[in-house]
Amino acid sequence: MGKGRSRRDWIERHLSDPFVKQATAAGYRSRAAYKLIEIDDQEKLLRPGRLIVDLGAAPGGWSQVAAQRVRSTLSGSTSTDGAGRGRVIALDLLEMEPIDGVQLIRGDFLETEVLERLESCLDGQRAWLVMSDMAPNLSGMRLRDQANAEALAEVSVDFALRWLAPGGALLMKVFEGAYVAELRKTLRQSFQKLSTKKPAASRDSSSELYLLARGFNGIV
Repeated sequence: MGKGRSRRDWIERHLSDPFVKQATAAGYRSRAAYKLIEIDDQEKLLRPGRLIVDLGAAPGGWSQVAAQRVRSTLSGSTSTDGAGRGRVIALDLLEMEPIDGVQLIRGDFLETEVLERLESCLDGQRAWLVMSDMAPNLSGMRLRDQANAEALAEVSVDFALRWLAPGGALLMKVFEGAYVAELRKTLRQSFQKLSTKKPAASRDSSSELYLLARGFNGIV
């Protein structure tokens, strides 16, 4: 009875959420699109011509926004000066419906075979922005959930340090916890600027935050 009521309450809140309504009307696959839109409106990360890698991209709301703003194409060269058409490469374990202008790679980006496919897609280039809206599957056990969130954050940082172009940026979701302070220290060693974002589309009840690290200096 309690679980059923909770589920119904969640559905009612979800359907009445203004960002859900906006996303549906605009054709975005998730309300999370508006988190990226707000951050990008402030920070101008997604300029035309840039190469973007979206980790844990499903269902694809962030990739949709990125593809629109960098004028993404599935082939051709990209630039860092805002000229020409960009590219968006989206990775996820889950199968995703195609997105215009987005190259989809299904698989675990920790696996060698998936990284080889990514390297082939990059064709010698490096990403201007690595972004991750990944969240762990919650178990309800606080310590386990925090450990899983920390692990996702670590692999996102490791990935970015390997694939970012000099001067590039990392935008990643984290959840409030002791590990975030250590994560900030790591990022400050490799990036010139670090800021924290809590966009309006991020629910007040959620402990999620977004770390934006800019100006990758190549130090790993």
